Amino acid sequence: MSIDPAETGETGRAGRLGRALGRFAIWAWAIAAGGGGFLLLLEKGPLPLTNGWFAMFSGVSICPLTAWLVTRLTGIAISTRAQVFVAVLFFIAGRIALLVGI
Repeated sequence: MSIDPAETGETGRAGRLGRALGRFAIWAWAIAAGGGGFLLLLEKGPLPLTNGWFAMFSGVSICPLTAWLVTRLTGIAISTRAQVFVAVLFFIAGRIALLVGI
């Protein structure tokens, strides 16, 4: 009887490296987009809606602390894929807002 690494959750060195790079990318996106969006809001003001709002919400939605807080307060676990999907949607909406000039 052989043990399949996929069943035990052990993916070896490549899996650990991939997870570490993924965590780094998520934190970098959260800090860059969230912080950059906040700075845009400080610079341009909150109204009219600017791409700063969308960038800030993109960073907040992908932040691992957001998922932890939602899980802690509601008991609903949010997957990382769902967080990335919502963050990308906010990013795209910000680009559209920038083009349209809301």
